[in-house]
Amino acid sequence: MREDDVLILRDPRESERKCSLTPLKGRPGLRFATYHHERRLAAGRRVLLHVEGEELSAADADLGLLLVDCAWRRVDQLLATVDGELVPRRLPALRTAYPRASKTFADPAPGLASVEALYAACALTGRPTDGLLDGYRWADEFLRRNADVLGRV
Repeated sequence: MREDDVLILRDPRESERKCSLTPLKGRPGLRFATYHHERRLAAGRRVLLHVEGEELSAADADLGLLLVDCAWRRVDQLLATVDGELVPRRLPALRTAYPRASKTFADPAPGLASVEALYAACALTGRPTDGLLDGYRWADEFLRRNADVLGRV
């Protein structure tokens, strides 16, 4: 990956210990930024992984990626601090392997663990995926459930 190819905006309210992206800290090409309501984040021009927008494809490979790692209900709040030209793209229909169990809010059906979304976005845009799922407990199940989509990239 190119330097600063993937920008990850993390919500500090989310447990870093439980975060599926934590094992990737320090990996070249990934930059983690912590959300703060009084701080702006310069993102430049990049693809925003979002449930809305056209489907992500290899045509998006020249743009960096922005992944927002937070609870669904806080996405808009975190995005309000991001400056830049964001191009919303959605992932194709994929099935999470992460055992979601929110007692407070219903997760949207297309929701993925953050590392699953990152892996899929990298695979679909031709970025390297080696090692992205190494620290993810449900990696094999995620790949098995989505072989029809991710197996052809």
